Amino acid sequence: MSTIPILPGDNGVNGSGISTQTKQIMRIAGENLKITTDDLVVNYDDNGPVYAPAVLFIHGTPFNKSMWDLQSEALKSNYRVISFDLRGHGDTKGPSGELSIDIFTEDLVRFMDGLGLEKVIVCGHGLGGYVALDAIDKYPERFNAMVLAGVQCMEDSEETRDLRTSFMKVLDDSGPERFADEIMRDLFAPTSFITRKEEVRSVRKMIAGTSCESIIGTLNSLSHRRESCSNLWSIRVPVMLLAGREDTMTPVDVAKFMRDNITGSVLHEIEYAGHMSNLENTHEFNQLLKAFIDKVCQKKHLSRHCSDEAVSRANRNALSK
Repeated sequence: MSTIPILPGDNGVNGSGISTQTKQIMRIAGENLKITTDDLVVNYDDNGPVYAPAVLFIHGTPFNKSMWDLQSEALKSNYRVISFDLRGHGDTKGPSGELSIDIFTEDLVRFMDGLGLEKVIVCGHGLGGYVALDAIDKYPERFNAMVLAGVQCMEDSEETRDLRTSFMKVLDDSGPERFADEIMRDLFAPTSFITRKEEVRSVRKMIAGTSCESIIGTLNSLSHRRESCSNLWSIRVPVMLLAGREDTMTPVDVAKFMRDNITGSVLHEIEYAGHMSNLENTHEFNQLLKAFIDKVCQKKHLSRHCSDEAVSRANRNALSK
């Protein structure tokens, strides 16, 4: 853990006049840090150069911030990389009885305020993507760009609601271990159970370590979330969609619909991956993620920390596929 002061007069404004941070606060870098925001004590990681553009990761459910460790490692040389545990997940402490996308969104904005982040590049998976979509609709001025993985904009179908209800019953009757047994086959491509055994084990451990109350509350919030398809047209920041080619929970077709309805967005299908594409094909996921963020950084002139790879042939090729 290291403490980095943000000095008076050095407010994170780059040469183009675009601000990446606004509050003159003491930034603490490291892992498993704590910050109190309203009724939460949020557990988070914060790594990378303090004045570099901030990339904020929001995990899916029932996981925690550690699902982004491999992405954080890939980006932290050039970017300020932040991941945190959502309410009811990981080591974030606070009430988790009544959960909703609205509550998660307000938690996100308070967390950003607590760290003095005016604008971020946000990357959300599953639930984290739904929160990102809700946040960019309500607070568009807080985001430089958005990456969505394993996300759809439609509300739950009756069939999906029934499935979530059956999962809640499993949790009530048998606990998170049995729930993990039930859901694992839907999270990964079949080959990942052979080729990515360590990642499969880590995801199962995350699920088993999340309380029944939190999982049930989150499943209920997903069942009752509003559709966001009708708001896609209003998104005015660069957007990249990443979809596991073998994802049965959020199939590629729904990502294609979103791409077609978000102006200027791009979609990449991740080979050999299901719903957990960032863990199943980390190399391809990270390559696309870094190329996109580098391009956004260069195009918006966010910081001198932007990687030179943004203009390299490899990245241009990756983004044009």
